[in-house]
Amino acid sequence: MGKVIIFSAPSGSGKTTIVRHLLARYPQVEFSISATSRAPRGTERDGEDYYFLTHEQFMQAVADNRFVEWEEVYQGTCYGTLRSEMERIWQKGHAIAFDVDVIGGLNLKRLFGADACAVFVMPPSIDELRRRLEARGTDAPDVIDRRVAKAEFELTKAPGFDHIVVNDRLEDAVAEVCELVGNFIGC
Repeated sequence: MGKVIIFSAPSGSGKTTIVRHLLARYPQVEFSISATSRAPRGTERDGEDYYFLTHEQFMQAVADNRFVEWEEVYQGTCYGTLRSEMERIWQKGHAIAFDVDVIGGLNLKRLFGADACAVFVMPPSIDELRRRLEARGTDAPDVIDRRVAKAEFELTKAPGFDHIVVNDRLEDAVAEVCELVGNFIGC
């Protein structure tokens, strides 16, 4: 078992953008592609952004114990971490970077303990979070309302992470995350 870096945040906080910057800086850290039962958004591609499964396929993978962790994040929409994905990355001798929902992040931290560095990416405010979700242009207004309501709950979970990084200015958040991860993996 190797090291894992867990990134969690409310949707629209910028965690995926931060993770992309981190991966560009540290080639020894590799992104773990999650599985989901939702349909692709925008330009998302299967096997690159997510492993897109039907709900039935996802539930079969659960029954087959193929997930390290999984959760129904929104009603009818599941996300999970495949064991095979982690094994693929560790076989290369790389650390794993997870970009997961808040509850999944806490579950992974409990599972990996000291071998995990758990980072919560905090939006500067709920109003800014809503603005970012609207600017993204990928979700209907009712979906944005659900994401914002969920974010208010998720923010209460931030103390369960090793580090909280406020993403007010992307450059500052990326620099802080790169320093944290560099120290964790010994670079």
